[in-house]
Amino acid sequence: MTELLRWRERPRGARGVVLVLYGGRVASTAPARPWQLAAVRMNGFVRPVARATAGGTVAVGLVRYRYRGWNGERADPARDVLAALDEVAAELGPVPVVLLGHSMGGRAALRAAGHPSVTGVVALAPWCPPEDPCEQLAGRRLVTLHGDRDKVTDPAETVRFDARARAAGAAVAGITVAGADHGMLRRSRDWHLGAARLVAALLGLRPMPGEVAAALALGAESEAGLDLRLPVAGGAGRRS
Repeated sequence: MTELLRWRERPRGARGVVLVLYGGRVASTAPARPWQLAAVRMNGFVRPVARATAGGTVAVGLVRYRYRGWNGERADPARDVLAALDEVAAELGPVPVVLLGHSMGGRAALRAAGHPSVTGVVALAPWCPPEDPCEQLAGRRLVTLHGDRDKVTDPAETVRFDARARAAGAAVAGITVAGADHGMLRRSRDWHLGAARLVAALLGLRPMPGEVAAALALGAESEAGLDLRLPVAGGAGRRS
């Protein structure tokens, strides 16, 4: 095991994997540390994910980046996620992997989704610049969750990315977490439980919520502005 990957659940004979990816900064070559706020924030998702996937022989790991920043064209976190995915494949074989990422970690998940092990992505308040590619998501299932009070990453950019990803061949569902901000402190229980249940559903361990399943089934020709509302745990809105 390298410094890039820390297992939190590692059952023998794992049949699926969830990798948890935290946020960071636009630019920084300072070392990323596990006690930094962005990393600590994602620790709160590990236990709900482990509970939601219990009985499914699922390994849960956290990717530890080398640097705190995205760093322009270097896209350092995405490179780290791809390296961690290679490590997972070498250690566990061709098991399906779902990426769960927040903010910059969501951007890294989206960028690394073309890895052959990845079957699904849950992106929380993802950073989705309009120049980022989405062709790598073809054949994958993507669920995005974004708070409507987010002042750090733009929910409208996530809506536009969802539409581009669907047009590129991804199955996409977008969820608006009403009243929530970027830090996921407001409605934290809904973030944790909603994300965990979606991860488990993407791994085939529980049914996908009905309206999410319907959104994932929409074709590339669907209108990006289609508005479907549904609860996430304690209640949230949904957009497709």
